[in-house]
Parts: sequence; structure tokens; C-alpha cells
Amino acid sequence: MADTADTAGEEDAAGQPPKDTGNTGNTRNTGSTGNTKDGVLAAVGPRLRELRRRHGMTLAELAERTGINESTLSRLEGGTRKPTLELLLPLAEVHAVPLDELVGAPRTGDPRIHLRPVTRDGLTYVPLSRPGGVQAHKLLIPPGPDTEPTLRTHEGFEWLYVLAGRLRLILGERTLVLKPGEAAEFDTHVPHWLGPDDDRTVELLVLFGHQGERAHLRARQGPERRPAEKSP
Repeated sequence: MADTADTAGEEDAAGQPPKDTGNTGNTRNTGSTGNTKDGVLAAVGPRLRELRRRHGMTLAELAERTGINESTLSRLEGGTRKPTLELLLPLAEVHAVPLDELVGAPRTGDPRIHLRPVTRDGLTYVPLSRPGGVQAHKLLIPPGPDTEPTLRTHEGFEWLYVLAGRLRLILGERTLVLKPGEAAEFDTHVPHWLGPDDDRTVELLVLFGHQGERAHLRARQGPERRPAEKSP
């Protein structure tokens, strides 16, 4: 009986050819890869919608800026249109995010931020942080025409630090001049304006949240207001 049991055990082991084990493993890996790819693509639509809403844009406004028709944009956000490189590149440019952030590609472990400057209304914003939460930018403001500053308001708070040049900051009725090494923080519900105090470009480090990002990096701007004239 012992011989019979031993022989049966050997036959069971021998009845599982190595090639079957290999095939099973390959099938499992292929399915996992396919599921991962499908999951990445499925997440693109909601991410595009969230970015558009964060920037305060309608589908019509986004279509105008990207050259992609509204129907295609709607289907991309809804997941019924497959995202292609041709469609994603202009969207990444308008939203000022790296392409890998747009598609949610896994990070490679490189902590460096890939700097992609964005120019809005003559100002250059260099993103220093990844999308989401408080945003850090290097801001370059060149000297402009000698016209009366236009004050604006929007939601949120801003913090800034002068890196180079002299900054002229108008907050309501107050005018301040900040030199390199000086910082300021203010409520952006207060009408404000900032620019060079002389004929040199001023360089700043600025921090703002989603509201500030929408106000500075979207096409539309908040309410405008001229500084109040001082009584003689």
C-alpha cells in the first residue's frame, strides 16, 4: 500500500507539465496589464472635467482655446471618446500641467518638477509645484506701459516674496514698495495690483490656492477697479 501511495503522488506531480504553469502565469500578467491600462484611460475623463472646472472654464471656452470641438471635449470628459496624444497635448498646454499628470501616469520616483512656463496677460508663471492644493509659482512681471493700474479682486489669499527687482503693491488705498528679501500676505478680496516699481522686471515667488490659480491662469479675470483718486 505504501508503494501505491508513493506512486500516486509522483503521478500527480508529473501530471502538471511545466508549460501549463507558465501559460497560466502569462495569462494572468496580460490581464493585469490590460486592467491597469483601462483604469488609467478611464480616469482621464474625470480628471479633465475637474481641471476645466477648477480653471472656471466652460466647454465652449475650452473649445475656443484648444481648437477641439465641444462635442469631442464632452465625450472625452464622459469617457466615451478615447484620449489620444493629439487631443491631450493642447489640453495639457491650456491647463498648464505636464502630460503625465493629465493622464495620471505612475510617477517614476523622480521628485523634480518639470518647469513649463505659462504666459498670461504679459506675465510669466513658472510652476514650482505639482497640481493640487497650494500652488507655488515663480512670477516674472516685466515693465508695462505707463498707464493707470487696474485693481482686481478674487477669492482667496496670496503670499509673495520678492526675489529680484522692486515690487509696487497696491492694496485698496495703500501703496507699498517691496525690495528683494521682503514678503507680503494679503486677502485677495481687497482690490489689488502688483507690478514693477521701475523699468526693470520684478521676479517673485508666489503661493496661492485653487481660487488664485483660477484668477491668474484662466482666460477671464475678476472685477476691475481703478485706484481711488486722492483729494487735493
